[in-house]
Amino acid sequence: MKLPQLEKLVVDALEDIKGREIEVINTTRLTSLFDCIVVACGDSNRQVRSLARNVQDKAREAGVHVLSCEGEETGDWVLVDLGDIVVHVMQPAVRSYYRLEELWGGKGPARVRRATTAVQTTDEG
Repeated sequence: MKLPQLEKLVVDALEDIKGREIEVINTTRLTSLFDCIVVACGDSNRQVRSLARNVQDKAREAGVHVLSCEGEETGDWVLVDLGDIVVHVMQPAVRSYYRLEELWGGKGPARVRRATTAVQTTDEG
């Protein structure tokens, strides 16, 4: 699966379960380990776990191999490694404490539409 399609799949999976403040950050210029990260918030331990589980389920349904998932035990911060994309689902307090967006050069939740726009542009062109 191409990166824009995988980004859209992840964002859609997060939006399905009411994930908030979703941000897609391109990291290709910063690291060769993965191409982007997706950061999202859930309001409770249960929602954070559900968001991460939905991302994994949708990825598997699309034939994407889930490399690992960490943090499901507590549900404060769950990381889903999809290879090219690493998904971080956090509770708001954890997200504001670690501020991953600042570390990876993000600009805020408005960037979530980049994945959707990229797929639509590719499909139309």
